[in-house]
Amino acid sequence: MHVLVVHNRYNSAQPSGENNVVDQEVELLRAAGHRVGVFERRSDDIAGRSLPGKVAVPLLVPWNPAVRSELAARLRAERPDVVHVHNVFPLLSPAVLAACADAGVPAVATLHNYTQICPPGTLQREGRPCTECVGTAPLPAVRHGCYRNSRLATVPLALSLSVNRRRWWSGVERFFCISAAQREVLVRAGMPAGRLAVKHNFVPDPDVRRSGPGEHLLYLGRLAEAKGVRLLMAAWDEIAAGGGVGVPLVIAGAGPLEDEVTAWAAGRDDVRHVGLYDPEQCRRAIARSVAVVAPSTWLEAFGLVVVEAMAAGVPTVAAGHGAFVELVEDGGTGLLHRPGEAASLAACLRRITAEPDLNRRMGLAARRRYERGFSPEVGLERLEEGYRTAIAVRSALARGGDTPAGRGDGGSR
Repeated sequence: MHVLVVHNRYNSAQPSGENNVVDQEVELLRAAGHRVGVFERRSDDIAGRSLPGKVAVPLLVPWNPAVRSELAARLRAERPDVVHVHNVFPLLSPAVLAACADAGVPAVATLHNYTQICPPGTLQREGRPCTECVGTAPLPAVRHGCYRNSRLATVPLALSLSVNRRRWWSGVERFFCISAAQREVLVRAGMPAGRLAVKHNFVPDPDVRRSGPGEHLLYLGRLAEAKGVRLLMAAWDEIAAGGGVGVPLVIAGAGPLEDEVTAWAAGRDDVRHVGLYDPEQCRRAIARSVAVVAPSTWLEAFGLVVVEAMAAGVPTVAAGHGAFVELVEDGGTGLLHRPGEAASLAACLRRITAEPDLNRRMGLAARRRYERGFSPEVGLERLEEGYRTAIAVRSALARGGDTPAGRGDGGSR
């Protein structure tokens, strides 16, 4: 197949699992013999714009007419079989869907978060679950300044959600939800169930796996409130007050809480804040872990670090909600703590370090789970299946006949 991937790359100064997923899928498809092009914008480029150019960026969030024209022209020239849309914020906009319609090319879209029903895409406000905007005009998000704690910054996202909701729902032949938990939330919010298929993200088989009991507990990700960083610090303080668990906590990442984490870790022997790791450092840090910690307070749509740990044969301690419930078998491939509760998280961290035989069995089970459900082979199969469905649906619509079952059923994988 000939596939064109559309993606607005996130700022490179902070880790982005979404950027990684896009790059890995492109590489996977090309290795399988598919022809893959990329149509992208980079958030990094905003810094190099003139002042008027920077001021204009929020105006492009709901609709970027130049992108529509440019992408439509490319589609007509190259005639790909399918367009795969990932992130369109802030420089691409949903105008990419109009370009696909202009050129008559079917579109699929991976839903990496909840931006279809929540302006910031987190379904969270002030550290707590929030669904005020689901199924209605997103005025509460503006009132609360849900994006970057700013009403002004939230307006373009809220406007885009309002004016483009139906365009998304009608202009995409197949949505890839990255977990069943995410799909359930979106269906309840009114999205068309027949177009929502579950396609978990895959992870390349790492070149290193855990070979011993591990040297540390590892938090790997964005240093942000929604990721449970403050919760982890509170749990670790409780553990330290009780004498520790015998291994240090390594925190790798960057984000808005970085200064707070740095200050908290300073002068401690039981905590190491190592900043950003490159991909190779991430793989090796995971493979040296007793467990990987994923204490998110928001409803994660997936949880890439959990699957990266699985691939390395490492168990996970994760919050017992969102996608983590389907990724982590509690007591089998890791442990689930009560969401938002530092004492529960501390108890799980103590247990997973205090029972080495259980930890080893969990690591082996996690690796088997990865091989069954999250390997590149499985990822390729599900990508191709989604593309074939979208192409068949568009072909049937073009002929004026009945659409294949893929557009009308409620099924998922």
